[in-house]
Amino acid sequence: MKQHTVTDSPYGPLTLVADDGVLCGLYMAGQRHRPPQESFGPRDDSLFGEAEEQLGAYFAGELTRFRLELRLDGTPFQRSVWAGLRRIPYGETRTYGELAAELGAPTASRAVGLANGRNPIGIIVPCHRVIGAGGGLTGYGGGLDRKRRLLDLENGTPVSALF
Repeated sequence: MKQHTVTDSPYGPLTLVADDGVLCGLYMAGQRHRPPQESFGPRDDSLFGEAEEQLGAYFAGELTRFRLELRLDGTPFQRSVWAGLRRIPYGETRTYGELAAELGAPTASRAVGLANGRNPIGIIVPCHRVIGAGGGLTGYGGGLDRKRRLLDLENGTPVSALF
């Protein structure tokens, strides 16, 4: 059974969704490809303490790797892309083409981009760490401003300086 909570963050409210107690969604306000609110199940603020604690530590610059059980529902290709995202180290970026090559599909950068855009657990599965071939910021379901601020956070800019 799905349940959700809404938690505050320096990037606006975040909706956390769990299925049978396992985190399966993290959505930002106004996010592209955000499922309908009614699909998140009833609100239960008691289930998400560990996720909220780790997110708080991440936003404070104290956590560089999340250690949460996740349920990533998608096609086998999407799940391989999302696993690849989790291997990109904190503070680093990859291009869509580099990620495609790492997955053994060097000509699949567009497909990687589409899978990246469907990532159901933003921030924790760091799709913000993927950039365009020329190094520019491209597409981010949470908006390019949030993507820039998340990358700045990981490169040592304090969250308070990002506003």
